Amino acid sequence: MTGKHVVFLSWRDTRNPEGGGAERYLEKMAAGLVERGCHVTIFCAAHAAAPPDEMVDGIRFVRRGSKMSVYPAGMAALRRGDLGPADVVVDVQNGLPFFSRLVTRAKVIVLVHHVHREQWPVVYPGLTGKVGWWIERRLAPRLYRRCQYVAVSRATRSELRELGVRGPRVAVVHNGTDPARAVATPRSQTPMVAVVGRLVPHKQVEHAIDAVLALRPRFPGLQLHVVGSGWWEGRLHEYAARHGAQDCVVFEGHVEEQRKHEIYERAWVLALPSLKEGWGLVVGEAGMHGAPTVAYRSAGGTRESIDDGVSGVLVDTQAQFTEALGVLLADESWRSALAKGARDMSHQFTWQHAQESFAVVVREVLAERRVDGQDPEASSGA
Repeated sequence: MTGKHVVFLSWRDTRNPEGGGAERYLEKMAAGLVERGCHVTIFCAAHAAAPPDEMVDGIRFVRRGSKMSVYPAGMAALRRGDLGPADVVVDVQNGLPFFSRLVTRAKVIVLVHHVHREQWPVVYPGLTGKVGWWIERRLAPRLYRRCQYVAVSRATRSELRELGVRGPRVAVVHNGTDPARAVATPRSQTPMVAVVGRLVPHKQVEHAIDAVLALRPRFPGLQLHVVGSGWWEGRLHEYAARHGAQDCVVFEGHVEEQRKHEIYERAWVLALPSLKEGWGLVVGEAGMHGAPTVAYRSAGGTRESIDDGVSGVLVDTQAQFTEALGVLLADESWRSALAKGARDMSHQFTWQHAQESFAVVVREVLAERRVDGQDPEASSGA
């Protein structure tokens, strides 16, 4: 792989205020390829938090366009050769692909975190959402029918196959987990729940606010700390104020990594009420600090990042979500048992393993072979 040029097309990077777990995964995979001798370019949307062109740890970042115009900008840059000759293009499909197959002769890998079936009508109600879902459900599988796919969970692979992605192989490369940062912060003396992630409608942070309001009479001093930012943040502030939750909900905003780990360390439990997750990177991050997670089973990837009843709790309804949080807050022995399971679970998935598995997929694509299965690294004998 030495000297090969891999271009990632993504709508965001981790320095983008709206960047999250998907972008962390992307940059970790890019770093793994750099370690193996590849030249790596990440093309993503421009934003005020970073310059248009930048080299970071051997990865070249090219930032052009906005949240939506990044797609035609990426196609144009690839077609004109502005990014340099590419051996492999990784088209990161976050609902919409970059349509890279139309403008490049390079080999294309499609990276999918999850299918957005449930999210389109929530984020883009009406015609826009219907068109977006048609592109994801009908057009993209046909356009990329001869391409290798990478999914971050078996749940995502199953969803892709429901869309007809059967001809191309679909390799599963799980997320890793960053080691817990050393913090001097002790566990909170009073009940504390944390939510960590982008503040957008489909993260359903309102469910966590409702749960804390319902449980507050049973748990004096109960607080919910919401970590993250996003375009839905103002609506969440209004929601909390309208329901009288200002005294028990703390909006931390976009915080530094050290502060995020301090909150994980202080929290009794992590709430993940998201409608959909490809994996749920925050689950492992919280687990490193002994904070078990309550999440929805229907979110998909949570069924793999959480071992139900061992490292956290999976539920099916909003009422069950509130009930599970209440049980964990009330039962210290149960919470301690899940905390141990969460720590153990978080150590099972490493970025080193994920990087080698992703590199195996790139090697096989370069050799014009396809990869199928949950663990490309193990199946290849790498």
